[in-house]
This record gives sequence, structure tokens and C-alpha cells, in this order.
Amino acid sequence: MTKSGRNDDIEASSPPNTSLEQIRVVIADDHPVARQGLSAILRSLDDVKVVAEAADGEEACKLYHQHSPDVLIVDLRMPKKDGLQVVEELMSGGPPKPRIIVITTYEDEEDIRRALTAGAKGYVVKAADAEEIEETLRAVAAGGSFFPPAITLKLVEAVARPELSRRERQVLEYLANGKSNKEIGAILYVSELTIKGHVRSILEKLDAKGRSQAIAIALERGLIRANG
Repeated sequence: MTKSGRNDDIEASSPPNTSLEQIRVVIADDHPVARQGLSAILRSLDDVKVVAEAADGEEACKLYHQHSPDVLIVDLRMPKKDGLQVVEELMSGGPPKPRIIVITTYEDEEDIRRALTAGAKGYVVKAADAEEIEETLRAVAAGGSFFPPAITLKLVEAVARPELSRRERQVLEYLANGKSNKEIGAILYVSELTIKGHVRSILEKLDAKGRSQAIAIALERGLIRANG
């Protein structure tokens, strides 16, 4: 890993500066204070222009298509469409592919893994200082990617572990909500035996000795949310 925290096995190396004369940015965050704070940081940079700000995921997609920014910075948790849905939708479009940075209060392994899988080129937490935000922006604007050391470490750990399938995460959510195998089977229109098989696979993949431990591990890694 380089001194900047970049890992060549995970992300493309990025030049320290972009050749763009001006970096045009769209910011999407449903919290006005967070959005205004990030905007203030970026507006303080002479060669960065915040061309639009969105308060939800649907607006983020609309403004992206309207302005075609060099970089979209999107919050992970937003109404209407969350950050991952925004990344997936925009990345599914034709070339050129968008350059997207996820900014969030969350550092869960699963969020990081899913953001990168969807196509995000940067991932920073809202507590990051202005220098780290600028470094990430410039790297992504230049066509590269950038992930701070703590995020890179969590990504390495996440990639090394078996990934739960979508159905397994769904079953795990119901388990965390106190549902029995029979109840989950009825909800998902499958047999109780099928649910038992999913539970065995979940325990094996999470290296958990029981359901309670599996739920605790899943909460810690961000596979499920505390509110279910």
C-alpha cells in the first residue's frame, strides 16, 4: 500500500492532479448542513465548480443527466433512491461512464463492498478533513480512484470473506426480526427445509456458532441494519 493509502490490487493508481481546467461537481445529500458544508469546501478550491446540489436520489440522477458533471458526490443514505441505487443506475448507462464518489457516515464492510461493486471510484466518510476530500476528488476527476487507508483495509477484509447471497441477506433480516424458519418460509413462499438450508449457509459463511452470533456479526459488518 502506498503512503496515500491506495492499494494497487484494489484500485487504479491516480495522478496527483487532474488535467481538467475546471472540475465540475454535482453534490447529492439529503442533509442540508452536510451538503452545504461539503459545498463550501469544494467552492474554496479555485478550479472546482459546484454546478448543482440534490436533496435526494431521484434529483441526483436528474441533475447528473442535466449537467453531465466531471464528478458526482453522492450520499449513501437518501430518500427516493439511495446512493447505491444512484450509482447502479448511472453506471448502467452508455459511455462515458460517470465518475462517482460515495460520501457517508457509514464505514461498514458491506456498504464499501457494494459501493465499489456498483462502480464508485471513491469512498470517504463525512468526518474526513478537507484535504482528504480534495485528494479523493482530484484522483477521481483524473480518471483514477482513491480510498483512504481505513476504507481500503475494510475492503480487503470484506473481499477476503465469503459473500452472502441476496436471499441469504433477506433471510438474515427476518431472523434478526425474530421470525422462525416456518414464518420466513411462508413469507418467501418456500419450504421450511429451504430456509434451514439458507440458515446453515449463513452460519458457515459468517463463521457463527448460532443465530444470535450470526445476527451480531451481520450488524457489525453492515449486512443488516439494527432497525431491520
